[in-house]
Amino acid sequence: MVTTLIDQADVREQHLRQTKLFVPDLVFFEPQALDYPLGEELFRRYKREGIPIKMTTSHNQVRGIPGETDLEKYRNAKRTLVVGVRKTLTFEQSKPSAEYAIPLATGCAGHCHYCYLNTNVGTKPYIRVYVNIEEILERVAQYIREREPEITRFEAACTSDPVGIEHITGNLKRAIEFMADQPNGRLRFVTKFHHVDPLLDARHNKHTRFRFSVNADYVIKHFEPGTSSFRERLEAAGKVAAAGYPLGFIIAPLYWFDGWEEGYTHLLETLDRQLGPEARQDLTFELIQHRFTKIAKSLILERYPKTKLRMEESERKIKWGKYGKAKYVYPDVQAFALKSHLEAEIQRFFPEARIEYFT
Repeated sequence: MVTTLIDQADVREQHLRQTKLFVPDLVFFEPQALDYPLGEELFRRYKREGIPIKMTTSHNQVRGIPGETDLEKYRNAKRTLVVGVRKTLTFEQSKPSAEYAIPLATGCAGHCHYCYLNTNVGTKPYIRVYVNIEEILERVAQYIREREPEITRFEAACTSDPVGIEHITGNLKRAIEFMADQPNGRLRFVTKFHHVDPLLDARHNKHTRFRFSVNADYVIKHFEPGTSSFRERLEAAGKVAAAGYPLGFIIAPLYWFDGWEEGYTHLLETLDRQLGPEARQDLTFELIQHRFTKIAKSLILERYPKTKLRMEESERKIKWGKYGKAKYVYPDVQAFALKSHLEAEIQRFFPEARIEYFT
């Protein structure tokens, strides 16, 4: 478990960075959402709480998000919730993390400058939750049966941070308990939020790997506003390990900054000091270097005009994605340096852990 010994600097950090649960300023409902119990429940909840409600024929037709400039509209959209029905039940692949991405929600309340959701959600950065969870889970069961007797893994955080909105729908807990009964099914998700308490009593049968996204202090300070502090994430990881979940950490994006070697060593030293034996029993790491596309760069600079994120194409190497899109990653020499340093330090501090991949 995570130690409770926190020095005064950490206490001040907690006070300043304490992340509140997401509460929307505006909620849109698709009419079909009201045909489901969860949709009815959410409609009554937000009406009772006095949060403005509007109807929309579909999420693509959302209109009326306030703001005089595109930047204002973007920031207000991040405070907007769309409650709808997931109609497309053909799941995307999610390599190398899992075989499939399970669509529980889309969008995130965080403001990470580098996030690929800047591209994926494009001009629709609002948060969408789906109320037809039973239909989604039925499709999960079909995918599992199609690949039996192999294990089929599902990633629940490809298009959102499901922990940050779990208090709205409870869909993540439903998915965890559903997967507990699947001998050949496994669930995975990653979060930057510490709001894990609703998931601690879930019946998981160790079929769900609970991962936390962590990074060097420099990256969290400059590029991850609107998320839980590193200290909050560590404390949440301790709770998760105590609840018996297999634990993992994604160090992403691995970012080249002045002092990056010391920064990432300090990160792993801190993890080593804080994680107890139960957290190390089945511990994994995933390493993902920083990358961007030209579209992402344009959107990031528009939405976070004062960002310190370096995105110079001339300093990068082109890597072609699965849909033929060009991504800019670090040149081989820098990528190898990042990979070698992180792998060596993980081995030094956590020799029992498994590094699942570097990409």
